[in-house]
Amino acid sequence: MRLITIVCALAAASGGVHTRVLAQTTDSLRLSRRQAIAEALTHNAQLAAAREQTAEARARRVSAIAIPDPQLEAAYDAEPGPFTFGAAGAKPVAIGLDIPFPDKFRLNNKAGWADIRATQANYRLQAQTIELQASATYDSLLVALMHRVNLTEARDLARDFLSRTQARYTAGSVARLDVIQAQVGVAQSENDLIANERDVAAAQASLNRTLGRIIGAPIAPTDSLTLPAPLPDSANIEQIALQNRPELRIIEQQQIGAHATTGLTKEFWLPDLTMSVQRDYAAPGSPLFTTGIAMPLPAFFWQHTHGDIAQAQHFERELEATYRDTRAQVTQDVRAAYANASTAMKQAAFIRDELVPAAREAYRVASTSYTLGGSSALEVLTARTALLSAEAQLADALAAANTARADLDRALGITVPTPGASN
Repeated sequence: MRLITIVCALAAASGGVHTRVLAQTTDSLRLSRRQAIAEALTHNAQLAAAREQTAEARARRVSAIAIPDPQLEAAYDAEPGPFTFGAAGAKPVAIGLDIPFPDKFRLNNKAGWADIRATQANYRLQAQTIELQASATYDSLLVALMHRVNLTEARDLARDFLSRTQARYTAGSVARLDVIQAQVGVAQSENDLIANERDVAAAQASLNRTLGRIIGAPIAPTDSLTLPAPLPDSANIEQIALQNRPELRIIEQQQIGAHATTGLTKEFWLPDLTMSVQRDYAAPGSPLFTTGIAMPLPAFFWQHTHGDIAQAQHFERELEATYRDTRAQVTQDVRAAYANASTAMKQAAFIRDELVPAAREAYRVASTSYTLGGSSALEVLTARTALLSAEAQLADALAAANTARADLDRALGITVPTPGASN
């Protein structure tokens, strides 16, 4: 099989309809798959938003464990009338501080850290999604360029067949219809190449968006479409996924935070410490200090047990059920991703090793026979169509295999991509 690198693809793609595209790629950003993924992880806007969510969680923790600001109160008391400040009998000024029960700080801190870790796990989940997206869009550009090479080869074959058909028509050995059919084949191949320009432009735009670049900026991928790395042992994939998937870590941290919140809710009746200092500037004397506690009287305790406390407890049970369901989803997802990757890689290998060589040999035989006067023009055109279809299937199958393999890495919760197989 021909393993086609993109550099060779750009060099091979010649002709009037492609001069403009090739000139555009002269100053293109050259990227390997890993470099593309690294660019996406650095500049993608979705990850920037996820990083800000983690910063927001850290700020929420600081607010949750903060000591309330002191309160300053100044008043004119015992006035004989409204706004008669000069005749006020008392001019108290007080500053006070309320400190929540110490265990509330502990529980708020525990819930805050759980929130931070949950957002960090969500960032890892978003990063894995962006890695898969970057790999898939990179493959879409590779397959569009590989189609260009195949279409260019098909056009060259069509032109060669037209030359031989015209020579045989001049010699009187074929009908005029064969020449017309050959001309139609050349025109069709030129039209296919024009349509391919749109596919390349769309693939570049999609990859640029994933990388956080200007949509119209040209990209020259340096990797080639080959079969990805072999699949891991299927016996261990579920355990690997359960250990690494961020979705499970998110719910685990949410459970920790919910448990702390439930404990905090149950401590609604615990007293807060109050301290204040007051001085009356209308009367001589030293400042007066106050130290005490403030707490609600749980006279209607059942309202809390059936209200906010019950809500917090039911939320914990909800998270337990969500965790069980997510665990089952992860197991199903990794099994489906493994089966999809296995099938895609087998199909790509079969097309590469069986279908394309057979189609190429069939075209060679039909073309040689036509030159010797044995085959008809229709047989050559049919064989060429079958060869072009097989090469297009190979490009699509290799892209599908690489994307499916990257999706398996995502399902396992590991870095995308796994190093590719040797050519």
